[in-house]
Amino acid sequence: MWIYEKRLQYPVRIKRRDLRMARLLYAQYGGADSELAASLRYLAQRYTMPTPETKALLTDIGTEELAHWEMIGAMIYQLSAGASIQEIKSAGMDANYVGHRLGLYLQDPNGVPFTAAVLQVKGEPIADLTEDMAAEQKARVTYENLIRLTDDPDVKDPLRFLREREIVHFQRFGEALESIQRL
Repeated sequence: MWIYEKRLQYPVRIKRRDLRMARLLYAQYGGADSELAASLRYLAQRYTMPTPETKALLTDIGTEELAHWEMIGAMIYQLSAGASIQEIKSAGMDANYVGHRLGLYLQDPNGVPFTAAVLQVKGEPIADLTEDMAAEQKARVTYENLIRLTDDPDVKDPLRFLREREIVHFQRFGEALESIQRL
């Protein structure tokens, strides 16, 4: 059971429109290594974890990843709200506009739709936790790349928060892996 507070895990208050950055953020919204992919992976993997502690960890991190996905959605929306057709074309988002206007669609920055085929669930705790550690490192690198591609402090601030959470998740998965290997 979840309790949902109607606020973001970390505030997103972007003041300037930047459709180029909005498009890039789709990597973390609907890409293969996105927050959504991480959430679904962890929430599926939890069932085959051998201890209540590792099941709880995957549930906790999986639900937190949904909160991160929500933040990315808010960022994309705020970066693109009120955009003109010319801005949409200049940012290379005209194909997205045809099908979705400025609605957030589950896709990567290149317009490739999200697919469950990217999810890794082996049903074997060591393999799954190792995959999860790699996923967290890929997310960290993606956030670092995104941070380098913007000068807007209103964009950098939540991206830094998200990067730090990926580091914490990596550490927690590493601890879980060590505990499973001791069994």
